[in-house]
Amino acid sequence: MRIFCSGIGGIGLSAYAALQRENGHTVSGSDRSLSAVTDALSSMGISVTDNQDGSAVPADCDLLVYSEAIPPDAPERVRATESGIPQMNYFQALGELSRGMQVIAVCGTHGKSSTTAMAALALIDAGLDPTVVVGTRVPQLGGNNWRKGSGDLFVLEACEYRGSFLHLDPSIIVVTTVDWDHVDAYPTQESYREAFTKFFARLPRDGVVITHMQDDNCSSLIQKAKNRKPLSGVVDADTFAAPTLSIPGAHMRENAKLVVALARHLGIGEDAARHSLQSFAGTWRRMEMKGDTKSGVTVVDDYAHHPKEIMATVSAMREKFPSRRLVCCFQPHMHDRTIALYGDFTKAFEGCDAVFITDVYEARRETGGAKADVVKLAKDIGATYTGTLMNTEATLHSDVLKSGDVLLVMGAGDITELASRMSSAS
Repeated sequence: MRIFCSGIGGIGLSAYAALQRENGHTVSGSDRSLSAVTDALSSMGISVTDNQDGSAVPADCDLLVYSEAIPPDAPERVRATESGIPQMNYFQALGELSRGMQVIAVCGTHGKSSTTAMAALALIDAGLDPTVVVGTRVPQLGGNNWRKGSGDLFVLEACEYRGSFLHLDPSIIVVTTVDWDHVDAYPTQESYREAFTKFFARLPRDGVVITHMQDDNCSSLIQKAKNRKPLSGVVDADTFAAPTLSIPGAHMRENAKLVVALARHLGIGEDAARHSLQSFAGTWRRMEMKGDTKSGVTVVDDYAHHPKEIMATVSAMREKFPSRRLVCCFQPHMHDRTIALYGDFTKAFEGCDAVFITDVYEARRETGGAKADVVKLAKDIGATYTGTLMNTEATLHSDVLKSGDVLLVMGAGDITELASRMSSAS
């Protein structure tokens, strides 16, 4: 089969493309810019271009798979429509790819990627040889965001955005947290929670949910799901002691408890699971230590873009660096999220010694039209508004950073490039 992936540089679609290439299919794709992710795909023999005018879609294409960032009127999708090429979004395609396997779907507002990576490594260490799709690059998977296994287990990260995970057929669902997010798709907290209830309903009769029953949001969601349809199994991760990890953060220890519970459910010895977790080395953009600059500043890159994630990451950095000055640079992600969670954002940076706020990163087309006032947000936080990444970098390079500081760069957008440049600066 000949598959074209529009938005192939995305962290999810790139994993799908790699797996399908490993399955023997001819895969090509495009993205708005080339990156380390697309370079890795190219090294596998996947043709990748940054030309998205539609001309790269093969005439004999059997399937076009697109990321959520690619709208229906994008040239490649228009060409596919005119040519009669079947189209699927990423999660529809992932659902087809994983069908017939025992799917372990890790979902939740926060912690999906780290928990998926931890679970994958625990299963690999136990000899279960799973196939894996995770929403970040994992050093212990050879720096990849995917793995092709020979067993019948498929461990994957299941995103709730626009009901994406409803295309999956899970056998086991692992739920990390349930805090309102993706406000463009879910205008109310109740509509957000309803998506998870629908996902639970996709479990078979012997399906299992693993979650934190001491978390009020998670436990109430379980009760709501039980009222709709009997759940044959609910495993409470909070009955297990938190494992010892080599990475900081209470939130990471909570994620690890979910993996211990999953391992026990699958018949993996608890001691073996804890040993695997202790060796977990973290992932790309999750409190990733980029290194120390020549001037003695430690640079940390993190994907946090929700107030709860920011608070968790700041707390973890305080745990790791209790006596060092913590300078945070944050790029808001999407106007609608910034507006809807504005009050929480103003309180999310407690523990930072200095905070800098950039312009909003718009990852996809926003239909609401309202723009977040980031100048006011910075003022309400007690931070400094720095605008563009170029201006932010210049500000940091002035007299802001001192030897011994920790620079925490946070956001789900292109601010990661700033972290890379700062860590390589003199």
